[in-house]
Amino acid sequence: MKVLLLGSGAREHALALSLSSDPAVEHLLALPGNPGIAEVGTCLAGDPCSPEAVTRLARAERVDLVVVGPEAPLVAGVADAVVAAGIPCFGPSAAAARLEGSKAFAKEVMAAAAVPTASCHVCGTDEEVAAALAATGAPYVVKEDGLAAGKGVVVTADRGEAAAHAAACLSREGGRVVVEDYLDGPEVSLFCLSDGTTVVPLAPAQDFKRVGDGDTGPNTGGMGAYSPLPWAPEGLVEEVLRTVARPTVEEMARRGTPFVGVLYVGIALTAAGPRVVEFNARFGDPETQSVLARLETPLAGVLLAAAEGRLADLPPLEWSPRSSVTVVVAAEGYPGSPVTGREITGLEEAGEVEGVHVLHAGTRRDEDGRLLSSGGRVLSVVSVADDLAGARERAYGAVHRIHLEGSHHRGDISRAAEQGGVEVPLAVVWPTTGEDGESPVEVVGHELVHSGKVRGLYVPLDPQTGGRDDLRLLLAASDRISAYDHVLSTPIPDKGSVLTQMSLWWFDQLADLVPHHVVSTDVPEEVAGRGVYVRRLRMLPVECVARAYLTGGGLAEYAATGTVSGVALPEGLVDGSRLPEPVFTPSTKAPVGEHDQPISFTDVEALVGPRLAARLRDLTVAILVRGNEIAAGRGILIADTKVEFGVDPQQLADALGIPLEQATEGEVDWAGVDPDVVAVVLADEVLTPDSSRFWRADEWAPGRTQTSYDKQVLRDWLTSPASGWDRASDAPPPPLPDDVVALTRDRYVEAYETLTGRAFDPSGTTSSTAQES
Repeated sequence: MKVLLLGSGAREHALALSLSSDPAVEHLLALPGNPGIAEVGTCLAGDPCSPEAVTRLARAERVDLVVVGPEAPLVAGVADAVVAAGIPCFGPSAAAARLEGSKAFAKEVMAAAAVPTASCHVCGTDEEVAAALAATGAPYVVKEDGLAAGKGVVVTADRGEAAAHAAACLSREGGRVVVEDYLDGPEVSLFCLSDGTTVVPLAPAQDFKRVGDGDTGPNTGGMGAYSPLPWAPEGLVEEVLRTVARPTVEEMARRGTPFVGVLYVGIALTAAGPRVVEFNARFGDPETQSVLARLETPLAGVLLAAAEGRLADLPPLEWSPRSSVTVVVAAEGYPGSPVTGREITGLEEAGEVEGVHVLHAGTRRDEDGRLLSSGGRVLSVVSVADDLAGARERAYGAVHRIHLEGSHHRGDISRAAEQGGVEVPLAVVWPTTGEDGESPVEVVGHELVHSGKVRGLYVPLDPQTGGRDDLRLLLAASDRISAYDHVLSTPIPDKGSVLTQMSLWWFDQLADLVPHHVVSTDVPEEVAGRGVYVRRLRMLPVECVARAYLTGGGLAEYAATGTVSGVALPEGLVDGSRLPEPVFTPSTKAPVGEHDQPISFTDVEALVGPRLAARLRDLTVAILVRGNEIAAGRGILIADTKVEFGVDPQQLADALGIPLEQATEGEVDWAGVDPDVVAVVLADEVLTPDSSRFWRADEWAPGRTQTSYDKQVLRDWLTSPASGWDRASDAPPPPLPDDVVALTRDRYVEAYETLTGRAFDPSGTTSSTAQES
């Protein structure tokens, strides 16, 4: 096999060593390569970012596989050109590489695939940045939307610094930034090989992005890494595959841009569970250096199988049980303006340390053959030993034998892991069933397809054939309850029944405004009272929120900008103020454990088109107005509400002239949907204490916290000294005491009975009281 490798860094040197050691590889070419790669292959001059040049070279050399190392050739479309020429290429198309090329696009894909990540704001102006920083709070995380060689991210407690970085990014042509919530917890890098369908993980690693010891100083492309991770929770890799990698690859395939190559998943292990920090479309540097040092399976055959769509045919990868540590030697001035052209010596002596090899990155030879520095990250010193302590000792022993004037390196790579100092939040679990680790109820004749924070979805099965019912789903609410982005360990008895029965009552009250998704309440005994059969819908990508009173997140945005989701409000409003007119304040659909983020009506128009956006706005406001008309006569104010809408996939397919499969799961041109032809359907729950704020009308007074019917009782206890819980810590909330559980249940039941005039029965049987109308 003849392989052409694109790139010139230490990552590519690591790939070159692995590829050249594969018995199937007879000749390795590199474009442009570096002095280290030249020792194991042939380096050629040329532009690795030119699709034409790379394709011409690959044809002339009759290569069997092209392997793309860095991100720039991918975004330039090199893989597209190579594949079009009939040559297998390990690396995604330019369209698929947008997962790295645009952080905003990556967030869009994650939202569509329900991948857990930080909530974010995509900003194109200084004003949008200011509003986003006010909404997220410190620590501030500002990311340049496009490629930035690992240096486009600023994480800081200084709002001025965050704003300045954003301004610098916006000043560039087409500049955009992503401002997102800070994710607290140790980070993990997991490389997932994909052939567009099958995903095969490599071993996890951890890298060190900051330039200085103790994670101080500015971000870099990476100052070191190690693998394996002795502190990683059991089942981590499978969990990331299940919740992140596979859904992302499936979503890219649904969009018609299959991802072939390596999906670099950067994960933070937060108290709310694993959250994606970033996606890259190539191997990470310096993690690759340590990961490949432990891989025992020949690499070329694996990459060729990925390029040819054959990963499913491969046996499991084999790994050395030993540990590897990589330390990056950087030039003076890095990551700012590195000093180059200085001589490097001592590499031969460093390579004599047992278990060590030195990889070239920013190096070149002068006319006399001397090795000189030519970039910011100059070398990667990689070691392998029986454990982390041994690998770390060997790596630093070799680093100290290398001389480059003014060079620097971190001295703490893998030290915390070696000493048992990496702390994983206690709330991080790796469930085999259910979003929060609680095993969902088994329902005979049904297959569980999703378990969320507070409800599960089941597909009915044909009793004769076992085939799935493509038209219906069983939606079952649980008694689980969440607060402050945690699913609490203590359930609230009958909560699921209250929410289900209240939603059914409201669906009847709203039937003349909007159709709903419920088709039957005749459900299996296992979910009686809290389950309903619903139509299978294609859900719209917007959380529809309407506000009649100012409070919560809307109040925070108003205090900072005088607006809510771009809607200007009068001056002088306070917490609890009644708005002159109900307003539509939509938001993003954030993954479990993250906050939805407000967006403007213009943003909704961009997502679903003007006609559908207007219909969603009008329906959402009408639902809140109708709800308040009814609730006011029962002594309840509905401050705000969140509703979800969907459409029938068959109607969608017929209207747009697309296959039913695409209408069900694929990419849809929402702007082409006429809501007078494709009916908008109300789904999920509606006007419940979980989706709305219910206040006691006789106690309402602007300027203070209102008496509510929702879970404010348990929120108040969790943040009181009595709980002993620090909300800012990584620890999960404690179990709820019996009196808080009982009072919370009473509030839910009271809301149901006050609104409906019915005595609550957990089984779903209703009985009228004198109030019912």
